[in-house]
Amino acid sequence: MFDRLSVYAPQALAVLRIVAALLFIEHGTQKLFGFPVPAQAMAGQETLMLVAGLLEVIGGLLILVGFFTRIAAFVLCGMMAVAYWMVHVGMGGFWPVANMGDAAILFCFVFGYLVFAGPGDWSVNKK
Repeated sequence: MFDRLSVYAPQALAVLRIVAALLFIEHGTQKLFGFPVPAQAMAGQETLMLVAGLLEVIGGLLILVGFFTRIAAFVLCGMMAVAYWMVHVGMGGFWPVANMGDAAILFCFVFGYLVFAGPGDWSVNKK
């Protein structure tokens, strides 16, 4: 049975890439435009929030359409690792459930996977 499912792995990878990108873009629009809800302001880190928002929107769009996916995913994977250790650990300790860093960790590992797996189907740069 699972052999028949393996045929759809490239499409499943594409769905993972597209959904992760859409969610990631949402975090960027939150920081840049206050949409769909305003981001929590971090005093003294406005420039960091601007850079993060730009990376999230631009990198998210690249991953969404599958253009330079591996390069964009590499940059965003590193960004999420830095975000976890720099921002989230300081908010409530090491544990992701306590410091609201679970999304950063998931994005980090999804983007890390995309570095190695490539974009899958339905992308501008196929493999």
